[in-house]
Amino acid sequence: MRTNKKTTCNCNPFDFLTEEIIFTILDYLNDDPLAKKSFSLTCKAFHSIESHHRKTLKPLRAEILSRTLHRYPHIEHLDLTVCPRIEDSMLNVVSLACKDALCSINLSRSRFFTNIGLSSLVSSCFNLVEIDLSNGVELNDLAAAAIAEAKNLEKLWLARCKLITDLGIGCVAVGCRKLRLICLKWCLKISDLGVQLLALKCKGIRSLDLSYLQITEKCLPSILQLQHLEDLVLEGCLGINDDGLSTLQQSCKSLKTLNMSNCHNHSQVGLSSLINGAENLRELTLAYGPSVTADLAKCLHNFSGLHSVKFDGCLVKCSGIRAIGNWPNSLKELSFSKCSGVADDSLSFLVQGHKELRKLDITCCRMIMYDSVDSITSSCRSLNSLRMESCSLVPKEAFVLFGQRCQLMEELDVTDTKIDDEGLKSISRCTKLSSLKLGICMNITDNGLKHIGSRCSKLKELDLYRSLGITDEGIAAVTFGCPDLEVINIAYNDKVTDASLISLSRCSRLRVLEIRGCPHVSSKGLSAIAVGCRQLMVLDIKKCFNINDNAMLSLAQFSQNLKQINLSYCSVTDVGLLALASVNRLQNITVLHLGGLTPNGLAAALLACRGITKVKLHASFKPLIPKSLLGYIEAHGCVFHWRDKAFQVEMDTKGWKLHFGKSAEAP
Repeated sequence: MRTNKKTTCNCNPFDFLTEEIIFTILDYLNDDPLAKKSFSLTCKAFHSIESHHRKTLKPLRAEILSRTLHRYPHIEHLDLTVCPRIEDSMLNVVSLACKDALCSINLSRSRFFTNIGLSSLVSSCFNLVEIDLSNGVELNDLAAAAIAEAKNLEKLWLARCKLITDLGIGCVAVGCRKLRLICLKWCLKISDLGVQLLALKCKGIRSLDLSYLQITEKCLPSILQLQHLEDLVLEGCLGINDDGLSTLQQSCKSLKTLNMSNCHNHSQVGLSSLINGAENLRELTLAYGPSVTADLAKCLHNFSGLHSVKFDGCLVKCSGIRAIGNWPNSLKELSFSKCSGVADDSLSFLVQGHKELRKLDITCCRMIMYDSVDSITSSCRSLNSLRMESCSLVPKEAFVLFGQRCQLMEELDVTDTKIDDEGLKSISRCTKLSSLKLGICMNITDNGLKHIGSRCSKLKELDLYRSLGITDEGIAAVTFGCPDLEVINIAYNDKVTDASLISLSRCSRLRVLEIRGCPHVSSKGLSAIAVGCRQLMVLDIKKCFNINDNAMLSLAQFSQNLKQINLSYCSVTDVGLLALASVNRLQNITVLHLGGLTPNGLAAALLACRGITKVKLHASFKPLIPKSLLGYIEAHGCVFHWRDKAFQVEMDTKGWKLHFGKSAEAP
């Protein structure tokens, strides 16, 4: 008799997947580092494949750099912004490990390296095309000379490298002929000569940032002769004036974007000379510059490709706005943020001539009323971004018009306005809404938020700062209907309790949580956030008096992505702060008026925070901590900010006056 035996296959089905297929799977996990880590821990094969697939690396600590680069041998883009202390020896490690594979490196938040380390880096990593050395306040011309050896360099950021002079930038110009982008913002020792050398030697430059340089019109002819220049930033260049600009005879036909913000010494006369012949001009920024007059508008009248203009902080004349309304082609983006002189009649006229507007910013234009909103919503039906903070004369009836006419809205800022629940009900018809700011809106309640939660499922950012009519019920409605919420501000809402935080814990993608001044939240609610919101990066719990060490223990266990936290006035002690110090990514911490904190506990926590870069402390602690210890921590890249601020007992009773920098209260 024949018997049938079943054969059991112990093959792993993943063994049949090619490396190419697995690489494709990993590509889909690029935005979720935790998922990628879980993938690599599945088996040895996946661990090996993931190490060869990774091309981008952002190490948390410099001490593990060598080991990490050994684990990932094919890194092309290295981001060292969370490693405040990078010495020359570490750049030597990078050069030996990465060699010709490395294409870009970001050192914009790192210090302590010199020209020696940079020389080692560029000599071995000869395929480098991008280097960011921003904030290198100690880098000098020797460092610039080292960078000049990177012959294939295409993009270079030197913002705030204040010791680099024309000599150093001349070396870069001679050595890096392939440069397409260079940022020299706040490089105060670079003059017309250095800029002229760049323009002469680096003919392929497309983007040039000269913000706040002490240059004059002498370097402009060389700049305008750059045949490929598309983006020019002259913000804060006070040496450029009408007299010099009027002498220009060159034109830059390739120019697409021009930023002349904070340039107070020119008018439409100089601007007209500068942009003469720039037939491809697309974006123009004149913030905090000349008055917006009819003459200024007329000099821009014939730029048919112009689609974005920003006049933030300028004095606006009625005739100027009306002249802009007569332009033959519609703008896509227009900003009058904090401009004085913007009124109903002129703004209404303008938008009728720019019906293709997508973005409009009228923040703090306090003279506009119902008619402006009526004209905006009836003329600009494709509007997807509107910012109108502190437009306090707009009546509540006007906000209903947004949902009726502008249903493509994605970003809406109505902070400090009279919007009410009927307005929110109408706005809920804007189902693409991703950002909604309702701070200091005293007429909204939970009923209005329920409409937002029921229809705006794509909402990612919600600001309810000091909107005192909101309770746990409204927060629950939003979190239920908007599970992809990433940023929420419910600071100084005294009706919010732990129930709101427990509701928010359902939003697994939450990155930023501000609950400052919410006296009824406690460690229970924050612990729920820690468990449910593993991607939390920024947390402000100042004046949450009932939050104690228990919450810190939960954060230490579950919130390993936390980068910034404000603990001031909480009930956290040495135990909680020391537990928090175990969070590897923690960089920025504010600790003022913690009654349970001792000098010894603070010192221990600071030593344990290996990646810390910024600490705000009360000045009373400074003499109580050994200078040698402070020096040791500073030597590892940390900056201390000492505050001598009296303890505030009472909650602010005039919260409607305090918002986004309007407060005298330090953060």
